[in-house]
Amino acid sequence: MQKKLKLWDATMLVMGSMIGSGIFIVSSDMMRNLGSGYWLIAVWVITAVMTVAAAISYGELSAMFPKAGGQYTYLTEIFGKMTGFLYGWGLFTVIQTGTIAAVAMAFGKFTAYLIPALNDSAPIFQSGSFRITWVQILAIVIILLLTYINTKGVKNGKLLQNIFTASKVLALLGIIAFGFLLVKESYWVGNMGFGWDAFQDFGREVGNDLLPTGWSPISGITLLGGIAAAMVGAVFSSVAWENVTFVSGEVEDPKKNIVRAMVLGTSVVMILYLLVNLVYLNTLGRDAIAFADKNRPAVAVSEVILGNVGTVVMAVLVMVSTFGCINGLVLAGARVFQTMAKDGLFFKAAIQNNRHDVPEKSLWMQGLWACALALSGQYGDLLDMISFVIVLFYMITVFGVIYLRVKKPAIERPYRAWLYPLTPLVYLFIGTAFCVLLIWFKPQYTWPGFLLILLGLPVYWFINKNKTDTQ
Repeated sequence: MQKKLKLWDATMLVMGSMIGSGIFIVSSDMMRNLGSGYWLIAVWVITAVMTVAAAISYGELSAMFPKAGGQYTYLTEIFGKMTGFLYGWGLFTVIQTGTIAAVAMAFGKFTAYLIPALNDSAPIFQSGSFRITWVQILAIVIILLLTYINTKGVKNGKLLQNIFTASKVLALLGIIAFGFLLVKESYWVGNMGFGWDAFQDFGREVGNDLLPTGWSPISGITLLGGIAAAMVGAVFSSVAWENVTFVSGEVEDPKKNIVRAMVLGTSVVMILYLLVNLVYLNTLGRDAIAFADKNRPAVAVSEVILGNVGTVVMAVLVMVSTFGCINGLVLAGARVFQTMAKDGLFFKAAIQNNRHDVPEKSLWMQGLWACALALSGQYGDLLDMISFVIVLFYMITVFGVIYLRVKKPAIERPYRAWLYPLTPLVYLFIGTAFCVLLIWFKPQYTWPGFLLILLGLPVYWFINKNKTDTQ
């Protein structure tokens, strides 16, 4: 593969893949789970520490195995082909494709905010609970468009990524500045006045609205459950930074630039996320954050700052953000499936590059399956189920850093994780606590995703049985 991605491009890919629609939405649910400005910020800080610690740890592996495929390659090299395949299986069936579908649908929904006819029109097709809407069609068109653009070469994909990532970062900086300079009535004191006391209010549905019912104090084990539930949104908004490792084969000097891009990109994004949440706390009261219309506190903030035009500005910003995020996911994911195909663990057609030196068939396989998930309407449920597994695979990969230090201390390490062993241990501690609390309090987020990954086992055995039979 040609080395067409520089450090700037790799960093833009990290940031662009992370910033999608989550930061504009998830803080409402987080506030309903914890009810205090202190706890809202604390959960984002915990998530930031967790994310940057993982990026630092992955840096050691990226320097040791500077090949396309990233996390799949690391897991395969350290723990064997079965572990690598199960990760790749999850990536293709849900993690990468489901995220592409979900973010594309977010693009469609915010477009419908600007063009109400998209929402108001009757479904194109409906049979029972299954239906096809114009928003879904728009999401599919965006997926296909970005897949097509990326088949024309890395240069096109990286240009789009750089433009859209820079645009949304600048827009977020504008919201942060205006959120402190132009707000006439600050809610900061009120939101922070609860201190470390935590509360929950999950509201009641009235028509299409969610309305407060009253805040109940929580503490002890219930508080831990609230923190874990709140972290689901924060973690989901902070993943996908590892996408840059998938394109290691196309990055200049990957032994140095991959780790630099991951650490720099995750650090900047997590700081932006913290500042945006400070704006929420400064601009909106507790109820206004927790029960923002359709879970969109960012829209409510923009309306306070800029009036009615602010809602339009925010809708455009989310469209820019989601468009860039989809592009980053499309660009990176196909490289994993190409690497799997070279290892005999994916369709052989995915191996070949086209005349633009990109895995065109792998891109289309990924894009068409993402379209199917968007059409099915099941991407949201699938992502809820798989979030737990995403963190588990992060933990296994981070543990791989420690495992290799013990088992192969003499192997060349062009980069060593900063503050080792503290960095990987911090991630493993927070990740373990998060997973245990989810199993306890939110089992619907755990076992279904785990079963989905285990479904890959018979597929793996079937693939290897065929290899044995043909030898």
